[in-house]
Amino acid sequence: MSDLHPLATGSMSPRGTTTVVGVNKPRIDPVDKKLLCAAMCKCDKAPNVGKDGKQLKQGCVAESLKGLDKALEHRSPFKQEVNYDMTRKPPSPIMDSGVKTKGHDYLPGWIRKHWGSVPAHPPTFTPGAGLIRRPDVVIVKDPLKPPTQDNIKQIVEMKFPPDSITPRQEAAYRRIAGDKNKLAVLEPDDCDCDSSEPEDPKMPVESLGFVAGALAWIAYILTRGKTPRPPMAPVPPLVPVL
Repeated sequence: MSDLHPLATGSMSPRGTTTVVGVNKPRIDPVDKKLLCAAMCKCDKAPNVGKDGKQLKQGCVAESLKGLDKALEHRSPFKQEVNYDMTRKPPSPIMDSGVKTKGHDYLPGWIRKHWGSVPAHPPTFTPGAGLIRRPDVVIVKDPLKPPTQDNIKQIVEMKFPPDSITPRQEAAYRRIAGDKNKLAVLEPDDCDCDSSEPEDPKMPVESLGFVAGALAWIAYILTRGKTPRPPMAPVPPLVPVL
């Protein structure tokens, strides 16, 4: 059995307060939310710890989702912390030169090599000027393609209180997504981490196999191999083109 906290739904948060959902707050697909909440709940309860003793909850989530993407040979629909060149229209993801679905591992090296290669780039790269932005999670429609704007299903900022999304982040991520309704924020209270898991009638039957396999991989990654290694990488379902 995995020690991951399952996703549950309900009006009362695990911190004892009623979860308020904004009228215009974009909803996250139930399948996507289940996977993201599994990582968020685990990392909220048992985060990575830095050398200085600081809890690294965000780093824990990044480790789990990047590990899942690696297990899927970079075909996961969840792209964690991909950098975007905000000087391009639309903003362009900075990807590995050899694997088009894998984010570039070393941004300083990319900047040294490629900054100034397009007319839109200012002569000098200035850190903190918003020239490059990195959302927490980009969910893609087709995991066999890079997370360009036409392939973005949703951007999800995973925030652990007291951290919250800033107006500059919100504006930048909406630009990346190309649609304000494609940006969502997920917090531990949204996941009801202490509740038991109910049946979710909104979850498509064809997605259940992927969810089970992906959850097993997340458990394996976050427990450092203390859970059984999944026998094979799950195949993510494609988002149907309407």
